[in-house]
Formats: sequence, structure tokens, C-alpha cells
Amino acid sequence: MHKHSGMEKRVTVFGGSGFVGRHVVQALARRGYRVRVAVRRPDLAGFLRPLGAVGQIQPVQANLRYPDSIVAAVADADYVVNLVGLLLESGAQKFDAVQARGAAEVARAAKQAGVERLVHMSAIGADAGSPAAYARSKAEGEAAVLREFPEAVIVRPSIIFGPDDDFFNRFAAMARLSPVLPLIGGGVTKFQPVFVGDVAEAIALGVDGAMTPGKIYELGGPDVASFRECLELMLKITQRKRALVSLPWWLAELQGKMLGILPNAPLTHDQVLMLKRDNVVGTAAKADKRTLTGLGISPRSMEAILPTYLIQYRERGQFEPEAG
Repeated sequence: MHKHSGMEKRVTVFGGSGFVGRHVVQALARRGYRVRVAVRRPDLAGFLRPLGAVGQIQPVQANLRYPDSIVAAVADADYVVNLVGLLLESGAQKFDAVQARGAAEVARAAKQAGVERLVHMSAIGADAGSPAAYARSKAEGEAAVLREFPEAVIVRPSIIFGPDDDFFNRFAAMARLSPVLPLIGGGVTKFQPVFVGDVAEAIALGVDGAMTPGKIYELGGPDVASFRECLELMLKITQRKRALVSLPWWLAELQGKMLGILPNAPLTHDQVLMLKRDNVVGTAAKADKRTLTGLGISPRSMEAILPTYLIQYRERGQFEPEAG
């Protein structure tokens, strides 16, 4: 843990009540920053206040689709962090509106407010030429951020795991109900899953000024694992025997199109397209030390963290005896 010298510095964190956000807010509060948490529903973000001292963490209303609310949220801030992203589109919350145009608005407002540092969270796989709308909007957001705020730092995590994650929890819950789990495209896609606490620490280091301005950092855990290996590890920890059945790409795309129209869709066509590319830290980022280890963070493994929260999916939860 780092104790920061600038005890009265203020950080505005957009999306601070989300899965990654609550860990980032805690990491910043530990350093002594005053944290303004900019979220669409501040009335639902009160749970963040106990993560810091009395009055240290303050939820405020902001929506990336409304520039005036962004300007108000960055007023008097020394630093800004933007964590806002979508896994699924719904209503007015579209990839382009939030991850491209919204990111640009945050960067523009931060620059105009005289903010010293901006840390923007994107994702490994961001690519302007991708067939997936999610990846394209992430790339457009990155380009817009660096155009508006050239000294900004961008972090691209691989799949993030931790309590409340959207990946391991989803498949562990599915394994409770279904005798089979789908291996989309045969389960060969490679991931480099990264612990949410390590991502939060990296972002806090960016606020501290430990990252090179204008650079893109890629954050992955210590292990590269295929989709199949991730599901096998989840099943081992939850002590459930389930058949892993390969789902060819054409069938997965068809299912994604059909299921994608549902609210809280379990699978979308866009997600299937994303799975066609490996999601790992690139060789250039490793060579330039634009990684967790390059920042002095020893990334924690899936084996160390997953049992701490996936145990709830065992047949008798925490009371299930260890196998073997």
C-alpha cells in the first residue's frame, strides 16, 4: 500500500460504483486522496463511503451522455479516472455513446478544467478495425481521449476476475443448473485473466504519476489460459462435474443473434465476435514494461483468488469438504 503525500488532492472517478470502481475508490482512499465518485445513481453508491474516512468519499451525479454533468463532476478535481464501460447495450446506453463519445467528453472536460492527470480504462482487444462494435467503440474512445488529453494514460485489462465478476460467476451459476457448458469456438480462445485488486492498484499508480503520460498499458495476470482451461479450473474449484461441449463458431453466432435480443442477454453476437481473438498482453507492451510487473505489481493468480468466492457455488457452499 502506498501512502500518498498529497493528502488534500481530489480525484473524480467516473463509474466508481461498479465492479472495478469500488476497488479503485478503495485504493485511492487508502492513499489519502479525496474521492468524488461520479455515477448515474449516487443514491445507490452510499455503500462506498465506509471505504474511506468520514467525508473522504463523496458520490455525485453524472452521466456520460450529458456533457454538463461531466463538467460539474470534474470541477476542482486534480485528477480524473474514467472507468465507465458497457458489457451489454440497453436503451440509450450504447457502446458508441458511452465508450467513444462519452470518453471524449470526459477527456475534453478534464483538459478544460486544468486536471493534472487522466487515467482512462479501456480493454485488451480495443481495435478500430474489429468486426465487434464493443472493440471498435473502445478503440474510438482511446483515440478521442488522447486527442483531447494527449498526456492521458490508458489501461487495457484482459478479463477481470474477483468477487462480483461477470465471467467466472456467470459460468459457475450456469453449472449449478446445466449438465453441460458451451465451449464457444471449441474453447481455444486465450485469456490472461487479471485480478480486480491488481487492476485497481495499477490505476491508482496512474493517478500517483507512476505511468508514462500518453502511453497505453496492458494488464494481464500471471497465467495465460484458454477458455476451456478457465472453465475446467472453475469446475475444479466448485467441485462440479459438467460436460464441456464445443459450439462451432457459426452456431455460436446464430445463438448470439437470437439471445442478444433478450434483456440481460446471456450471449450476444458481438461477444461471440470478440471471442474470435485472443485476449492477452501484447509483446510490445511487455517489451516496453507497460504491464503490471513493469509497474512493480506482482499479479495474483486465479488459483489464489478464485476459491475465495467461487466456493459459494459448491453443492453445500463453504461447508463442502475439499476434494481429494
